[in-house]
Amino acid sequence: MLKIYAYAKCDTCRKATKFLHAHDLPFQEIPIRETPPTKPELLSMLAAHGGQLRKLFNTSGLDYKALGLSAKLPALSQTEAIDLLASNGNLVKRPFAIDAKTHLVGFDESAWRQALL
Repeated sequence: MLKIYAYAKCDTCRKATKFLHAHDLPFQEIPIRETPPTKPELLSMLAAHGGQLRKLFNTSGLDYKALGLSAKLPALSQTEAIDLLASNGNLVKRPFAIDAKTHLVGFDESAWRQALL
């Protein structure tokens, strides 16, 4: 089943879950702040996005900015970045949708249509 890591107050996350409901697609919604994606899920998503770490980060988030990650991210190892994401759901780009064949970060309706319908 598709897992959607989301934040209830996030408009983009609400659009994604509304899309899934509208198309009768089953999913499990997980609160991203309380339960960030696991390291294996993050590594799987990273591989699906060509190893581009920045794609997994919520670059407009307050935590990202407070930690100065725009300057630090290029110097982080993959392990350090994954550890950081797995320990702080606020840093993860959302919604984060994953199952055995689906790897979506953010909500782009056309990408979600192509991947899920």
